[in-house]
Amino acid sequence: MAMVAVSISPGGVGPSVGRYVAEALRVLQGQDEIRWEVGPMFTTLDGDLRRILDLVIEMEEAVFAMGCERVGTVLKIDDRRDQPMTIEGKLDRMKDLLGGDPV
Repeated sequence: MAMVAVSISPGGVGPSVGRYVAEALRVLQGQDEIRWEVGPMFTTLDGDLRRILDLVIEMEEAVFAMGCERVGTVLKIDDRRDQPMTIEGKLDRMKDLLGGDPV
């Protein structure tokens, strides 16, 4: 099971990129295999790593389809094989360690 943080940034479109990010997120809305959560700077996905990487490519393609000629993508991958890992599990672990909600 893998957890991936992804940030997709269109280039050459000016300072406001929200509509491009929304289009990339529509790719995630259109599927039900991979769980995901939007954050202020990254979107976190958990599930099968190969499927996640395929989705990231689809997200980039959605942004290119809007007319962007350059897209920068940042990935951070946590691939754990010894036990299951989920977004909620990682947050629950921090709550336990901190004695409450980490945010």
